[in-house]
Amino acid sequence: MKLLTKKLLQEFKTNGKLPEEEQKFIAHVFNPTGMGDWWAMTYDEDEKLFFGYARITDGEYGYFSLTELEEFRGTFGLRIERDLHFTTTTKQQFQKEYHS
Repeated sequence: MKLLTKKLLQEFKTNGKLPEEEQKFIAHVFNPTGMGDWWAMTYDEDEKLFFGYARITDGEYGYFSLTELEEFRGTFGLRIERDLHFTTTTKQQFQKEYHS
C-alpha cells in the first residue's frame, strides 16, 4: 500500500499553505503489528518529512520520515499501513478523538 498518494500529496500542499492554526490532519498511518500511530498535517516533499503527531509510547508533535515508515518491517514482515477510513480532521476534533 502506498503511504503517500498523488491525491494526499495535493492535500498536503494545500494544507501547508494555510495558517498554522487552520491546518488539519490529512492522513493517519499505523503499525498493524504493534505500537505506532502517526497523524500527518504537512509534508515536505524535498526532505520527505511529515509534520504531525506521533504516538508510539507517549505522543508528541514533531517530524517523521516517509522513508523510515516505508522501510519498516514488523512481525511477519508487515509494513506500516495507511488508515483508509481516516478523514481530514481539525486539530480540535483530533484532540477529542485521538490525543491521549
